[in-house]
Amino acid sequence: MAGPKRPPGLKRVRDLVDGVLLMDKPVGWSSNDALIKSKRVLNAKKAGHTGTLDPFATGLLPLCFGEATKFSQDLLEADKTYETLVHLGVATDTGDTEGAVIATRDVDVTVEQIEAVLAQFRGPILQTPPMYSALKRDGKPLYEYARAGITLEREARPVTIHQLEFLSYEAPFLKLSVMCSKGTYIRVLGEDIGNALGCGAHLNALRRTRVGELTLDGVITLDELTAHAEPLSLLAPVDALLSSFPAVRLSEELARRFLHGQRIALGKEEVVVPAGPGRVRVYHDARLLGTGQLQEYSILAPERLIATAHQ
Repeated sequence: MAGPKRPPGLKRVRDLVDGVLLMDKPVGWSSNDALIKSKRVLNAKKAGHTGTLDPFATGLLPLCFGEATKFSQDLLEADKTYETLVHLGVATDTGDTEGAVIATRDVDVTVEQIEAVLAQFRGPILQTPPMYSALKRDGKPLYEYARAGITLEREARPVTIHQLEFLSYEAPFLKLSVMCSKGTYIRVLGEDIGNALGCGAHLNALRRTRVGELTLDGVITLDELTAHAEPLSLLAPVDALLSSFPAVRLSEELARRFLHGQRIALGKEEVVVPAGPGRVRVYHDARLLGTGQLQEYSILAPERLIATAHQ
């Protein structure tokens, strides 16, 4: 039996939910679709994702809730890893399966030719963003211009392809693994590889397998989240986003001062200090307090603090 309906005009009361959901995004959903659905299932008040996946793509989409949203920028900046299937010989206007076919060519390439072309795209390269993208020009995303039949000049941007691995080739399908810097469009990479081979290409499939230190281990599908009796138990802790940072553990007094925004001098008898300056995750006992900058002379400066750590 359905529960009582909320009176008209009465807003739903959302919960303060903190944590990270490692979503395995399905084909056909936008990243925002997945976020809205997950937020509704968890009844979460505050949520955000850590970089979009195109609707045709699948794979790792870390969703941040509550206090975890303070650290989502770190994943936006992180390197990403993908597996992709490039369809040689067929070009589309979007560079993927969602677009209209604009050109077809015969495919007559060897593995040796493919390997030689791949070598051209490893390391720092310049990449021109696609028209079908969310980048904005005069307040409008480029895809709106593209849908209106308008093509704008776009400046090529530097990106880095850290790894570009040949996995298999069964003509006309080329399977690759790509580890790249932020801002890299795998669709454009596939198109550029196809053009360099002289036959054109588009992406037939794309799956993200890694974001920073996060992998597909423990990912949850939307169906699994929706069907679970206790969906909140599927959340990873906030510090799952910070696993690459060294940890500093503070005494109760130093923790209190840290949470008040004070720079503090660390003593060896009280904390385990990582070697060298840089960003650290900060704890009192097992409770995450936030992140800080470890400076010279073992000075710790607060950076982003967890609001609930004061409780």
